[in-house]
Amino acid sequence: MIFVLCASLAAAHALAAPAAPAALKKVRLCVFDPLGTNGPAFANAREYMLEARKWGIDAELRAYPEERVVAEDLKAGQCDGAAITTLRGKQFNHFVGSLDAVGAVPDNAHLRMVLATLADPKMAPLMTSGKFEVVGIAPLGAAYVMVRDRAINSVETAAGRKVAVLEWDKSQTKMVQQMGAQPVASDITNFATKFNNGQVDIIAAPAVAFKPLEIYRGMGDKGAVYRFPLAMITAVLIIRPEAFPPGIGQKLREFVNSQLDKAFEYIAREERNIDAKYWMDLTPADKARYVTMMREARIVMMKDGDYDPRMMKLLKRVRCKINAGNAECALNDE
Repeated sequence: MIFVLCASLAAAHALAAPAAPAALKKVRLCVFDPLGTNGPAFANAREYMLEARKWGIDAELRAYPEERVVAEDLKAGQCDGAAITTLRGKQFNHFVGSLDAVGAVPDNAHLRMVLATLADPKMAPLMTSGKFEVVGIAPLGAAYVMVRDRAINSVETAAGRKVAVLEWDKSQTKMVQQMGAQPVASDITNFATKFNNGQVDIIAAPAVAFKPLEIYRGMGDKGAVYRFPLAMITAVLIIRPEAFPPGIGQKLREFVNSQLDKAFEYIAREERNIDAKYWMDLTPADKARYVTMMREARIVMMKDGDYDPRMMKLLKRVRCKINAGNAECALNDE
């Protein structure tokens, strides 16, 4: 979770700080939390940053209910570090930003292996792009398709329906158009409201958003959640390296990776908290068909420049390491 990233920022500074610092090192950390200063991400960040003072760090925290503004302030130098979704972080690092590609990471076991690989020192050169460095990646949970009417239970029945897509993520629009549905430009701040108000019929979101964004209101008595991950959603901590001690990036990445159990436990709890009546299972045949569709979509979007080929190759290598019998493992087109 994003608060895991914030906690890691403080802890990694502790590793780099001298035993008896002469003065506090001032940094400004900007945290995306839809609930602002009242949200869980900001509350946990504030708790950990109080501890950071013991290690010589004076971290000024800023809560942002709008993720777009966090990214803009990071680019403008108003933030020394920012905790945002990986999808939004793609503009700072295209390689890492391609991690949340549709269908590329099937489950938590795959994600754990991917995150461990990305935290390896050998991957460090790919973590820096321009003035920015990705110093932590944490899970936010699987993105599940959620519908206002459980009669929308296949690609065919989704045709013509309105689907909320992030207006700044072209890959989502392409995927929806491929399904024959209508993409409706949205943002993290309003996609749930559009779903609840009936402006869109379909959304994709992790379980951690279900209660805070009151998605159950859009479900009513007929809605459903497909028990089939569309993608594994993650968050990133991005810093301006010049504001931090040299070499802090690798320490952070390794520390974040050591703290992931807390995030996975939280996600599992939130998934269990979704009422059983909402979950809808797909047939094995439909699951296989959707896996093929998502793979084909990834290949197209990789060729179009939406996804980084190096990340797609890494994610495929992980999939084939876990399940060498996958048909895709004999192919060379991803």
